[in-house]
Amino acid sequence: MEMPRQNPDQLLRAIRNDTESEKRGKLKIFFGYAAGVGKTYAMLQAAHLAKANGADVVAGYIEPHSRPQTSALLEGLEQIPAKQVFYGEMTLREFDIDSALKRKPRLILVDELAHTNAEGSRHAKRYQDVQELLNAGIDVYTTVNVQHIESLNDTVASITGIWVRERIPDSVFDQADQVELVDIEPTELLERMASGNIYQEEQAERAAAGFFTVENLTALREIALRRCADRVNLLTESTRIQNRGDYHTDEHILVCLSSSPSNAKIIRTAARMARAFRGNFTALFVETAATAEMSEDDKKRLRDNIRLAGQLGAHIETVYGEDVPYQIAEFARLSGVSKIVIGRSTATRKSIFSKPTLTEHLIANAPNLDIHVIPDTGSGTVCQKHRNKMFHVTAMPVRDLVKSILVLLASTLVGYVFYTMGFSEANIVSVYIFGVLVISVITTSRFCGAIASIVSVLVFNFFFTVPRFTFRFSNPNYLVTFPIMFMVALLTGSLATRLKDNAKQSANAAYRTKILFETNQLLQRETDEQAVIEATAGQLLKLLRKDIVVYLANGQELDSPSIFRTPDSNQCELISENEKAVAAWVLRNNKHAGATTNTLSSAKCLYLAIRVGRQVYGVVGIAMNEIPLDSFENSVLLSILGECALALENIKNAREKEEAAILARNEQLRANLLRAISHDLRTPLTSISGNADNLLANYQKMDDATRKRTFTDIYDDSMWLINLVENLLAITRIEGGQVHLTQTVELMDEVVSEALRHINRKSKEHIIHVSSSEELILASIDAKLIVQVIINLLDNAIKYTPPGSVIEIHTEKNKESHQVVVSVSDDGPGIPDDQKPHIFDMFYSGANKIADSRRSLGLGLSLCKSIVTAHGGTIWVTDHDPKGTVFTFTLPAGEVELHE
Repeated sequence: MEMPRQNPDQLLRAIRNDTESEKRGKLKIFFGYAAGVGKTYAMLQAAHLAKANGADVVAGYIEPHSRPQTSALLEGLEQIPAKQVFYGEMTLREFDIDSALKRKPRLILVDELAHTNAEGSRHAKRYQDVQELLNAGIDVYTTVNVQHIESLNDTVASITGIWVRERIPDSVFDQADQVELVDIEPTELLERMASGNIYQEEQAERAAAGFFTVENLTALREIALRRCADRVNLLTESTRIQNRGDYHTDEHILVCLSSSPSNAKIIRTAARMARAFRGNFTALFVETAATAEMSEDDKKRLRDNIRLAGQLGAHIETVYGEDVPYQIAEFARLSGVSKIVIGRSTATRKSIFSKPTLTEHLIANAPNLDIHVIPDTGSGTVCQKHRNKMFHVTAMPVRDLVKSILVLLASTLVGYVFYTMGFSEANIVSVYIFGVLVISVITTSRFCGAIASIVSVLVFNFFFTVPRFTFRFSNPNYLVTFPIMFMVALLTGSLATRLKDNAKQSANAAYRTKILFETNQLLQRETDEQAVIEATAGQLLKLLRKDIVVYLANGQELDSPSIFRTPDSNQCELISENEKAVAAWVLRNNKHAGATTNTLSSAKCLYLAIRVGRQVYGVVGIAMNEIPLDSFENSVLLSILGECALALENIKNAREKEEAAILARNEQLRANLLRAISHDLRTPLTSISGNADNLLANYQKMDDATRKRTFTDIYDDSMWLINLVENLLAITRIEGGQVHLTQTVELMDEVVSEALRHINRKSKEHIIHVSSSEELILASIDAKLIVQVIINLLDNAIKYTPPGSVIEIHTEKNKESHQVVVSVSDDGPGIPDDQKPHIFDMFYSGANKIADSRRSLGLGLSLCKSIVTAHGGTIWVTDHDPKGTVFTFTLPAGEVELHE
C-alpha cells in the first residue's frame, strides 16, 4: 500500500510549529459552566500532583472566594504576593506578572482567566498576562466559565438575562494545550450553594433568585459540553490537515461591520457559524461619506466592533462607496463569499412606501448568496436614532456660507441679465439650478446644496415672478414650477455632492494604495538595513502623518532608535525610558502594545513589530493621540511593515549567503592549501631528511665535495621552506585584513638593494642589472613588504629562466600620475597568453616545464598582488621584446619632508 505523500510546505509548517511549541509554555484550562463547580479546587489538586512529580509549581494568583476547602489546598504551595493597586479609594489585589516572570517557575497557577485588570496594569486583561507567561516558556494552569467565552456571550445573556463584561477571545480557549471540563449536576451545585460552600448567605440568596436556577444551570451545562465538543472537533480537524495536506472549504462567512450596538451580536453569531462550518470568516466595513460625520460614540463603537471581529478570528476588510449593498455584493462575488450574516432591522421594510431593504438589494445584486438574518430587538431603535441623526443639520462653516451667498448673488445677476434681454423663465431657472450645482461642488457641508435649493426657489420667486419683489405669485402654474425647480436643484446638488465624496474617497484609497506600491518598489532597491528603515519610515509619514520612531533588533536587544518627524510635528518625547521599555516588550513578545491598545496603554506611541512569522526584525512606534487608526490605515500599515520585514529578511539572507560563500571559499582555499602543501612539501622535506640521515651515517666516509653538496641541498631546501612559510603567513594576514601598512618615504634604490641581499643563491647563475631613470626616486611605502615583492619577482624570474639569463630591475617616476613604476624583466621563455589572466591567482603555477617548478605553490605572485593593491597600486605582466617577461607594478610616490 502506497503511503500518502505529505505536502512539503505543510511538513515544514508542522516542524516550525513543533519547534515553537517546544519554546512556548503549555496552557491548561479548567473549564466549568458556573461558579462553584470546583474549577479552582481541581486546579489546585492538579498542582499538588505536579509538585509531587518534581515540577517547580508556584501559585501566581488564586481567588479562594472565602471557601475553606479551596484555601486549605493552598498550603504547601509557594505563592507570589498579590500586587496592591490603588483605584480611587479602594485597594485592589492583582496578579504580579513581573514577579512571576522574575521567579520563572516551571508551572504557575493563575485563577480567573477572563478577569479585567485594574487601570494602570501592563495588560487590560488577565488572559494577556497569561499569554506573556506562555511566551516566556512558563506552563500555566487557569480557570474560566462558559459565560466568559466571547462568541457565547449573547447566547448566555439570552438565557440568564445577565450581560457578562469580562470575556476572553475564542482563540485563547481553542488554542489551549489542554481543557479539562469540571462538571457536576446542577442540583448538586445548588445544594453546595445552599450549604454555604460557594457564596456567603446574603450573596447566595441573590444568586439563587437570579442566575442560579435549575433551568439556567442546565442550559449553561449543555453549552459548556457542546463548546468542549467543538474544540475537540477543531483539534481533530487540525490533526487531519497536518497529516494529509491542506483542507479546502467552500464556506466563506461574511459579516458587515457598523457602529450599531447590536453589531456585536451579529459578529458573534457569524463567528459561531464560521466555526461550525469550518469556513473562512471575513468582516467587511463599507466606508461612505457619512462615516467621517459619525459621532465620537459611534466611532468608538465601530472600533470596538472591529476589534471584536479580529479577536474572533475575522479578516478585516474595508471598501469605499455610497451604494452599500452593491459594495457588499461585489466584495462577496470577488472574494468567494457563500453566506452573509445581517441583523433583522436591515431586512424588513417599515411600510410599503419604504425603500428596498439591504436584503432585497443584496438578493438583486447577488442572487446566489445565502443571507442569514439574525433577530435583534434593539436594532430598530438604534437605526431610527441613526436615521434622525442623518437629518440633523449641523452648523455650516462661515466660509461655506459666504461661498453660497456669492454664488446665489451671481446667479441672480445672470438671471436679471436674462430677464432684461427677454429670455424665458426656464433659462433663469436653469441658471439657479446650475448655481446650486456649483455650491454643492465648492462647499464642504452636505447641507449647503439642500439649503441653496430652497433659497434659490425663494429668490427666483422674489425677483422674477409677478408681482415682483414679493413672495406672492399670481400665476397658478408656479405651484408646479416651484416644487419641480426645488426637486431638480436638490437632486442635482445631491448627485454633485455624492460624486465629490466618491472622488475624495477614491483619491484617498488610490493614495494609500500608491503608497503601498511605492513601498514595495523602494524596498526592492535597498540593500542596506538603515536604508530600508528610512524608506519605510518615509512611507509611513506619508500615510499616517504622525511622528515615527524605529528600533532595529539586535538579537533580543534593540539598537539605538531612529526618529522621523512630520513637518508640523509637535516634537513630543518619543524615546523616554518608559517608551523604550514598551518597545522592548513588543520585541520579546511579538505583539502590539502601547497607545490605543490594551497593553501598556500609557505609552505615547503605538508599537508594532516588524516581523515575518515569529521572527522580529525591529519595532516601529507611531506617535498617537487618543484616536486610533482606522481599519484601512491599519491594514495598509501592517502591509508596509510586512514589506519592510521581508526586505530586512532578504538582506539578512543575502548577508548569510555571502558569509556562506566566503566560508565555502575559505574552506576551498584551506583544502587547496593543504592539498598543495601535502603534495609539494613532500619533496624538500624528504630531501632534507634523506640528506641529514646520509650525513649522520656516512659523514666520515664523505669527501669534502660530497659533504658540501649535501649541506648545500639541505640549505637550499630549508630556505625554500622558510620563504614558503613567510609567504603563507604574509598572504594570510593580508587576505584576513590583519596587516596595517606602516608607510614611510623610502629611497627606491635602497629598497632594491635590500631585496638583492636576500634573493636565492642561484641568482649567481644569472645576470642582474639595476637601473633608474633618476638618481633619487622616493616612494611612500611599507619598505619591508615591498622588499618581499621584489624578492618574489626576482625568485620567480630566476626559477623560470635558464642559467645565464639577464634579469633587469628598472625604476622610474611617472610625474603625471605621481607614481613610482617598478619593472622586473627577463629574457627567458616567457608566459603564454592564455596563462596571463591567471598568473596572479593563488595556487596557480601554470604549465611550466622547468624541473624546479614542481616546488611552487603559486603563492609568490598572489602575495605580490595583495601587497601592491594594499598600497593603492596595480601590478601586471607583459611580454619582453624580443623574448621574456616583464612584471610591472606601481607605488605611490613620496615627497621629502622638510622640518624647520
